[in-house]
Amino acid sequence: MSAAPVATPPFRTSPVPAVPRAPGAPTATDPALVRRAVKAAALGNAMEWFDFGVYSYIAVTLGKVFFPSGNPTAQLLSTFGAFAAAFLVRPLGGMVFGPLGDRVGRQKVLAVTMIMMAAGTFAIGLIPSYATIGVWAPVLLLVARLVQGFSTGGEYAGASTFIAEYAPDRRRGFLGSWLEFGTLAGYIGGAGLVTLMTALLSDGDLMSWGWRIPFLIAGPMGIVGLYLRMRLEETPAFAAEVAKAETERVKVPLREMVTGQWRALLLCVGLVLVFNVTDYMLLSYMPSYLTSELKYDETHGLLVVLGVMALMMVVQPFAGALTDRVGRRPVIAAGCAGFLLLSVPALLLIREGSLLAVALGMAALGLLLVCFTASMPSALPALFPTRVRYGSLSIGFNVSVSLFGGTTPLVVTALIGATGDMMMPAYYMMAAAVVGGVAVWFMTESAGRPLPGSAPAVEQRR
Repeated sequence: MSAAPVATPPFRTSPVPAVPRAPGAPTATDPALVRRAVKAAALGNAMEWFDFGVYSYIAVTLGKVFFPSGNPTAQLLSTFGAFAAAFLVRPLGGMVFGPLGDRVGRQKVLAVTMIMMAAGTFAIGLIPSYATIGVWAPVLLLVARLVQGFSTGGEYAGASTFIAEYAPDRRRGFLGSWLEFGTLAGYIGGAGLVTLMTALLSDGDLMSWGWRIPFLIAGPMGIVGLYLRMRLEETPAFAAEVAKAETERVKVPLREMVTGQWRALLLCVGLVLVFNVTDYMLLSYMPSYLTSELKYDETHGLLVVLGVMALMMVVQPFAGALTDRVGRRPVIAAGCAGFLLLSVPALLLIREGSLLAVALGMAALGLLLVCFTASMPSALPALFPTRVRYGSLSIGFNVSVSLFGGTTPLVVTALIGATGDMMMPAYYMMAAAVVGGVAVWFMTESAGRPLPGSAPAVEQRR
């Protein structure tokens, strides 16, 4: 893609480190710089999923605040409808921020998405209730969710690309796994805060003002995240592309990012489908399923899910390191096989209702999900060459998330309402596992190898 010579941009405190080197010569990565890049990328992801965790775990309360009183199921559907609406604009955000990240740099675009995410989340905490301003309440909620969705269209692809392009080839799985560690940390932070408020506040206080607190916290979090991202340098891989600007590097139209990468995009959509359907099923939908469908005690249900996420956080880095040793494909394939075979037994355990049974069923699903959270941040960027990596990954990732992942709570709630079959969550995860299994069969192993279009990356020795 074409780009003007890159000067120091307003969002970066140091220039692009475009150091000339012989073609094919390895890139030596500075461990300290890599750690800083991983922290900044993971924090942005944590803030994004802090909001999603809060929204999911407090969905019942939000339904009462923003939608007319009536059928609780209709309120929950309306709340999840607003949740899903953000995912409908994610592909638009991906089509804007992705190609922009390939032209002007990953770091600048990630700074912009951080600002927008924080602003959208903070705005939700300021919206008056339906009782105060009527229909404008859900309208403003929808607008804020659309801002969030548009910004997150460039977030995950950019963050995973940023870490992947900084990481040495032999440690890309381990370092990439910290991106999803940030996801889990954000979920635990959001869900833990909701659980604490649910336990400490009366229903009246939670309805009148308590629900706003988690959303207002996004303001300070966004400032911290923006500061960290502003201090980052561009990745060596992008710097090498910038160095080609006067000779080889040509502008790649958006259409070519799709048609020119159609096979990789199909694989990306399939892998992201199984990753996000299972992710949103477990972390976003199951708390409401336990409370609304199974009539499980709300506080106990939240604590179980928090415990499962804490378990996943402990396992996550080890699973990421495992993908560096045995490969991404075996780990992803194990996750697909596990969801295909164990979704029904796990949900039957959850439906049994005792605390131990619910915990065991949720833990089984959580450990299977780690197969994806530990692998995808390093596997997905490796599907695309450097010059279109951010753009193509943004498009493929967000199309899949929008159609299948983010709509999971809404679709499963509607399916249960239409059929009365409480096993629908298991069937939905099994179908996703089949699609993911087909994708992993056709993907190429990337562990220990240079990213397409990039020189080999090795860790700098001190």
